[in-house]
Amino acid sequence: MAAPAPLLSVSYAVPRGGIPAPASFRQWVAAALWGARRRKPAEIGIRIVGAQEGQALNRDYRGKDYATNVLSFPAELPPGVNVPLIGDLAICAPVVAREAIEQHKAPRDHWAHLTVHGTLHLLGYDHVEDAQAEAMETLETRILASLGIADPYA
Repeated sequence: MAAPAPLLSVSYAVPRGGIPAPASFRQWVAAALWGARRRKPAEIGIRIVGAQEGQALNRDYRGKDYATNVLSFPAELPPGVNVPLIGDLAICAPVVAREAIEQHKAPRDHWAHLTVHGTLHLLGYDHVEDAQAEAMETLETRILASLGIADPYA
């Protein structure tokens, strides 16, 4: 039985040129949810941000004063609230574009990777410790392979 399609809201705080359409994000989120074995409904908000907003979010929420590629904000719902919201992602377009060039990756593949990566964070995956990082990277690689995308860590 297939998992329900994720409810996804994508907002663009930067010009859309070179940035994937909502349908692509929906495909990548669905693949991440499926790969992580989440079969119940899920709702995620994705905001595509510029460097200034990305830096402000990273500074305010992580104490790091620079723009990073993706930030994950897991939903913290009060007891008794039963909605499928699992959280929000902020993806910094200029950082994604720069990293794709630096890492010699197709931009679309890098967008997919960071969307999968962020979605896994919303589901509780992390990479602080080596064992966690290895498990998360293995799962990411498998999910991306299901989308026809090469191992981003190779």
